[in-house]
Amino acid sequence: MSSVKSIFKQIGPGLLYAGAAVGVSHLVQSTRAGAEFGFELIWIILIAHLVKYPFFLMGPLYADQTGHTILEGYRKQGKWALILFIFLTASTMFAVIAAISIVTGGLAEYLFNIGWSAQVWALIILVGCMLLLLFSGYSFLDKAMKWVVVVLSLATVITFIFALGASESTKEAVNAFDWSNTSNLFFLIAFFGWMPAPMDISIWHSVWRLEKNKSHLNPEKQSNLDFHIGYFGTAVLAFLFLGLGAFTLYGSGNELQAGGVAFSAQLIGVYTWLIGEWTLPIIGFAALATMFSTSITCLDAFPRSLAVAFQLFDTKLSRRINYRFLLVALTFGAGLILVFVLESMRQLVDFATTISFLTTPLLAFLNYKSFVVLKKETGYNLPKWLNLLSIGSLVFLAGFAVYFLVVRFF
Repeated sequence: MSSVKSIFKQIGPGLLYAGAAVGVSHLVQSTRAGAEFGFELIWIILIAHLVKYPFFLMGPLYADQTGHTILEGYRKQGKWALILFIFLTASTMFAVIAAISIVTGGLAEYLFNIGWSAQVWALIILVGCMLLLLFSGYSFLDKAMKWVVVVLSLATVITFIFALGASESTKEAVNAFDWSNTSNLFFLIAFFGWMPAPMDISIWHSVWRLEKNKSHLNPEKQSNLDFHIGYFGTAVLAFLFLGLGAFTLYGSGNELQAGGVAFSAQLIGVYTWLIGEWTLPIIGFAALATMFSTSITCLDAFPRSLAVAFQLFDTKLSRRINYRFLLVALTFGAGLILVFVLESMRQLVDFATTISFLTTPLLAFLNYKSFVVLKKETGYNLPKWLNLLSIGSLVFLAGFAVYFLVVRFF
């Protein structure tokens, strides 16, 4: 037990990764994939985890090898790499935070039933997360996220076991995935975009790793354990959420709702129907805590990584554009989207995840190139199998993105 407690105390960035990942991509997109196509898209989870694995690993690996975030590897490629990262992050972060917040707001209204809209709840949650981060920072995230992820994981495993019995019910109006159907294809792209998480998290992970190392210098072996617990743990949860959608909603004739509150009612209703109405407060709190963890983790990570990038790009500029300034700006920008742009939770989620899908090969390339530069400077080599997997994955990610653009515009 002392060994388990020691590991649990030392791990942190891996569960921060899980806290950021197990949100929209799992609660919304995985459940939706199972509800609409059964187990037909289970291969997307497998492929996404395989081809993105080397690039997610590179974040904490670079931090352990150099004592710097992987953004330092971007800087060594040239200022163009930092400019590209800043541009990609700035162009996606407002929509991403707005999408996460509206899902969280829908869960909050369903759970508390005050009569507020999901948008109002989302704005309150945004401001609340911002204030928590301004006054507490990384230490709060590191401590809170461990318990949130554990509670949701246990609740999901238990519900999945109950769902196995529900799978024997008669199914009607079964849909099959159709590659010639553009709406099916666009959902597949959106599903893949945040499975298991946006590629930005590989950069965030290297930043969190250095933050963790300030209080405890972890050996590389411990860092790898921390990473793999988070990475493969979220993979298992993705399968479970897809299974919940497939067992309980696929072929039932009930479509998942596009509105935040209505969707939340359906999602939590699956848990309570399978386990019992008495679990509503427990399941509702676990789901809300998970989405809140995703909200606060991503709201912290975007400005934190951008602040590092600005500092590497220009130290004078970084004094004016620092973490706190970027945090407030991100909160304000996401709030504007919620107030003036939002039409449908589903549309906003699909837009944010599709944009992330298109930026994935670019960020993956920058991560890989960072280790090419590191090899020239220090002689450090990625394991041969990891290097080959990285090259093959880059080809796949770039080809998939080009295919989508051709279908979408031509």
